[in-house]
Amino acid sequence: MIVGVGIDVVEIVRFAESLERTPSLRTRLFTPAEARLQPQSLAARFAAKEAIAKALGAPAGLAWHDAEVVSAPSGRPHFELRGTVRSAAAALGAGTVHLSLSHDGGIASAFVVLEGRVPDDAL
Repeated sequence: MIVGVGIDVVEIVRFAESLERTPSLRTRLFTPAEARLQPQSLAARFAAKEAIAKALGAPAGLAWHDAEVVSAPSGRPHFELRGTVRSAAAALGAGTVHLSLSHDGGIASAFVVLEGRVPDDAL
């Protein structure tokens, strides 16, 4: 059962310019592991953080660092949720978070699907 869907797109050059203009933005938005990445990867991760917030219904008080995008050895991205984002996902009944990232043509994009458990009485 799908309990939330979110999508976001980010213009890579504009995002990179924002990071240059405001260096503290990098540490405010990203964990130390994420912050070491190249601008196109950061733009995609920012889009992912925005997309999960949308999938959760954009509740107030979400912390940027509580939705860390990590890559499996295969390269497949996924979230490590903690704190505020984990609590919001649990409140919706989201058991699985699906994430897809892309960057092409100067645009980074992310798509998030929150999947919940089907209640036993619905079967």
